[in-house]
Amino acid sequence: MWKKILKVIKNKYFIVSVAFLVWLVFFDQNNIISQFRLSRKLRELQQQKEYYELEIRNHENATHELMSDTGKLEKFAREKYLMKKDNEDLYIIGEEATDTLPGQLQDTLK
Repeated sequence: MWKKILKVIKNKYFIVSVAFLVWLVFFDQNNIISQFRLSRKLRELQQQKEYYELEIRNHENATHELMSDTGKLEKFAREKYLMKKDNEDLYIIGEEATDTLPGQLQDTLK
């Protein structure tokens, strides 16, 4: 059994074939490690492509809605860009974020 295995291993065609496979797997420009990295990168890019295509469709739908309905366009302009008519006054009311309680705030002011 061992003699057959040694005979096969010592065969020059076997040695050349193994050397060729080792070269292809580890040293070639398109080796297995590079192929795995490229396939992973391809999957990530395909997922990004799907995400951005969905976002483009959503934005196209929103743009179509804004351009077709003047009420929605006016609402968008008022909310997003704080636009107003000439005879209107604009008041912006926002909430302040505080981490202290009112009692603690009074203690820190003393």
